[in-house]
Amino acid sequence: MEAHDSAPLLEVRGLRTAFRSEGGDVVAVRDLSFTLHRGETLGIVGESGSGKSVTQLSLLGLLPSPPARIEAGQALFDGENLLAMSQEELRRIRGRKIAMIFQDPMTSLNPFLRVGTQLMEVLETHTTLPAPERRARAIALLQQVGIPEATKRMDQYPHELSGGMRQRVMIAMALLCDPELLVADEPTTALDVTIQAQILELLQVLKTERGTAIVLITHDLGVVAGMADRVLVMYAGSVMEEAPTAALFAGPHHPYTIGLLRSLPRLDAGDRQALVPIPGQPPDLARLPDGCPFAPRCPFAIGLCHEAMPDERVVGPDHRVRCHRPEVAAWHASGLVRSPADEEASP
Repeated sequence: MEAHDSAPLLEVRGLRTAFRSEGGDVVAVRDLSFTLHRGETLGIVGESGSGKSVTQLSLLGLLPSPPARIEAGQALFDGENLLAMSQEELRRIRGRKIAMIFQDPMTSLNPFLRVGTQLMEVLETHTTLPAPERRARAIALLQQVGIPEATKRMDQYPHELSGGMRQRVMIAMALLCDPELLVADEPTTALDVTIQAQILELLQVLKTERGTAIVLITHDLGVVAGMADRVLVMYAGSVMEEAPTAALFAGPHHPYTIGLLRSLPRLDAGDRQALVPIPGQPPDLARLPDGCPFAPRCPFAIGLCHEAMPDERVVGPDHRVRCHRPEVAAWHASGLVRSPADEEASP
């Protein structure tokens, strides 16, 4: 990844988000930090429940409180702390400077309002454009995201559109005010492969043409490989590994990242390829084990891994990992064979 001389557009420091429940507090995001520059795409990957979506909803003030609460952290957007803003201040930013494509457009769009009404409402809230210009801009955005007969679609209800069209409507809605930051939460979920490719290509074109920064939340490392400049790998609310995309795929250093990569099918592996699942289940966030949360599922875990949470370690340019034994994991990922004695002697 090329170096950035300018200040980051978004800088998150030590974010910690918890939910109150009958069984105790559930900490869904733990001391999470990252930066994002203008025109950059950051991929956030991990299994369901790893904290990907909660992180972004925390930043935008979209979590219900109670039971959710932000226990610590800062989120500096253009130098202003989003976590210290009132709901009224956040409403002026959401949709105008920061926009979000939600995971399920069928539940995000109002089924009782026509598509055009919902699009123009965004412009009415954030601009002073007269009604005819709002309608013209909404139609132009629908055309830009590839919806045929855009004028006709304006007068239809969400249920009258296909899944791919509804997703494109959500993208058009997010782009109406030319946001500086676009959060795409599983933008290709439940779409067929052809539509997935079209949506991802559209996001790439919009990023190139508008210089918009993108946070891409997904469980699909294949999507990240083609879209993201950098990747955060999350597990149990923590960042396990962060690296430029090429470096992460070429040399992962965390056993969880390796597990995710080994569970992906490869076109060059032949028709008898055996996928290797990650054993076990993600932990209960209300009752996390001592030490590294991935230790019960980790093939390289030793006693220390079950006793103490590892600190972050820098293992390469812009490449950091939270693991007691990143060298062992990296050697394994590169195909080097080591004896059990050598592995036990490793740090």
